[in-house]
Amino acid sequence: MSTGKAKGRGVKDITAERLARLNAGAEATTLTECLAVDFAELIGNILPEIGCDALSEIRVNASTGILRRMSLAADVIVDRLGAGAFERVARHPSDTARGWACFMIGNAAEMDLCARLDTIRPFAADPHFGVREWSWMAVRPHLTAELDRTIALLAEWTADPSDRIRRFASEAIRPRGVWCAHITVLKKQPELALAVIEPLRADPSTYVQDSVANWLNDASKDHPGWVEALCARWSSKNPTLATTRICRRGLRSIKNTDRKA
Repeated sequence: MSTGKAKGRGVKDITAERLARLNAGAEATTLTECLAVDFAELIGNILPEIGCDALSEIRVNASTGILRRMSLAADVIVDRLGAGAFERVARHPSDTARGWACFMIGNAAEMDLCARLDTIRPFAADPHFGVREWSWMAVRPHLTAELDRTIALLAEWTADPSDRIRRFASEAIRPRGVWCAHITVLKKQPELALAVIEPLRADPSTYVQDSVANWLNDASKDHPGWVEALCARWSSKNPTLATTRICRRGLRSIKNTDRKA
């Protein structure tokens, strides 16, 4: 997950006043603040009718991993308050609440892949860095389950005017990714995703460039020769500064290995 603008602070550095504001529904400004939010307190403050038993369930799982807690909070909200609660959290100022909305979409049992992507799209374009990360993490299992169709659909997103949408297309199907299960098929056959990463090879946005470079770096762990050949082709056919930056960063693990050899 992107860390936001401020760095170098830990949870202990967050003042009690600031933490209270986060738990009341204020938007986080850093990854540290995102991770410091007390889910039970936040839910109790923004959805007070949810009931003590629901909050107890959230508290019992407070020490589990962040993805599990995000998914669990989404399920608890829907279970206690119904699908109608979606709009309340989806429009809330709290980035964590909007993240729960992402997981409501991800956890929905009966939803076609195209509809799921359409529904998550506003969150992929959210102004907050954390919500944008939750958006792809929440639906990634569904993207992986229908990978061929996912790639065809996301290939269309690469032409979107928003760099946030273009970045989602790449980030959501990184072979290794961050805080998520790997996509075994793409680790074995990275070329299957060319319909998504090829159109982004000279993207003007550094936000997108970093994602494509990380995609290539993921692939280089299993297929260094393929990544080197792809970067060589891109560089010879489209020698832009953007492509140069993507390839340099995408080849970093290979370069580091060569230096150590």
